[in-house]
Amino acid sequence: MNEVMRYLEPLIMRFEGLRLKSYFCPAGVLTCGWGSTGPDIQPGTIWTKEYADERMRSDAKKFVRGVLKYSPSLVSNPSALAAASDFAYNLGLGRYRVSTLRKKLETGDWEAAQRELMKWTRGGGKVLPGLVARRKAECDLLK
Repeated sequence: MNEVMRYLEPLIMRFEGLRLKSYFCPAGVLTCGWGSTGPDIQPGTIWTKEYADERMRSDAKKFVRGVLKYSPSLVSNPSALAAASDFAYNLGLGRYRVSTLRKKLETGDWEAAQRELMKWTRGGGKVLPGLVARRKAECDLLK
């Protein structure tokens, strides 16, 4: 898990950014900290940086475990597991589970997986430069 987190935490921190007061992300989801979501986040929620860091690590590990449930072959490839986990952190395990991306990762077809990642660059119906950059960073981890 430590090696995966070595790749995953910087991705999350780079692309989510830190906001200590809850806000609506471009997709309209109430969010706080390093992109954390959930029923405990309400309008006006305020976190400390320490709690946001702790929550991000806890959430990230949850997404790693979820990705491994759907893509057990990634256990032997920490960088690819981190890329898939970052995708799931950003878009949810449900989307990962039903994605063609998951199928391509499971078969080790890295080029096709990179093409699939680049299809997920929209937020609120618009191509977002931040998502384009995030997907490219995830692609760089696939090998």
